[in-house]
Amino acid sequence: MAKPTLPQLQQDCKAELARRRFIKLAKVKDYTSLSTSEIYRRIAAGTFPAQVTLGPKSVAWIESEVLAWCDDLAAQRKVA
Repeated sequence: MAKPTLPQLQQDCKAELARRRFIKLAKVKDYTSLSTSEIYRRIAAGTFPAQVTLGPKSVAWIESEVLAWCDDLAAQRKVA
C-alpha cells in the first residue's frame, strides 16, 4: 500500500474537521441562499438538516450535513 502524500493527508484532515464543525445560521444562509423562515419551514417538514442545541439560547448546524443537503439538491436538479 502506498504511503499517503502530504496533500492527501491535508485533504483528509480538512474532511474530518468539516464533519464535526458547527456553523451558525448566518453561514447556513450563505451556503443555501434560503431565508431564516424557509430554513425553519424545511426543518419542520423534515427536508433540511435540523439544528443542534448548543445551549439555552444557542443553536448551530453541522456543516457537513448542510453541505450534503446542498450537494443532494444540486444532484437532483442535474437528473431532472
